Amino acid sequence: MKASKVARKLPAKGKAPDTTGLRQRKQQETRARLTRAAMTLFLERGFEATTIDDIAAAAEVSRRSFFHYFASKEDVVTAWQENAADALVEEIVARPADESMLTAAENAIAAVVKRLDPAEAAAMSRLKRDNPALQARDQLKYETIERALAEGLAQRGRTRSDRQKARLVAMIATGAMRVGGDSWIGDGAREKPEAFVKRTFDAIRAILT
Repeated sequence: MKASKVARKLPAKGKAPDTTGLRQRKQQETRARLTRAAMTLFLERGFEATTIDDIAAAAEVSRRSFFHYFASKEDVVTAWQENAADALVEEIVARPADESMLTAAENAIAAVVKRLDPAEAAAMSRLKRDNPALQARDQLKYETIERALAEGLAQRGRTRSDRQKARLVAMIATGAMRVGGDSWIGDGAREKPEAFVKRTFDAIRAILT
């Protein structure tokens, strides 16, 4: 009986606890918590006024832990942008197969920006616009979005020609979003983000037809 009880407590052969997976999830959670804390502080206090110690304290981790995930405050902004790019790929892949690449790109971008808080998105755009250290990262954002769009759209195609078309649509869509985004901020961000996406893509179609 004792042997049987002990045996039931032991993990089955080949079923060792997944400590690696648990550790990775905890690391992802900590990285996400640092990102959220940093973005909140940036918007409340400004980028320059927020220190790494402030971010670490808000995320309830040590300063040393911050540097385990990020090399600088600018890298936190980049991580926030990378998350948006990942979401964009997921949305594109999920679009119906009968949608054209341009329509799929429009609907995917609209779905992603619809999740954003307009006031927060506008504040982040102004934060980057007014900070020289973040302006270069903003350029990187659009490069990241273009690659993400091209990757997601290419998954919808089957031929080499489709892959080339995916890159062209991604380039056009990203450029239009950059121009449209600047216009959106310049107009005081009064329009809902998804509405300005539609208006921007309507302008693209008007040029192409």
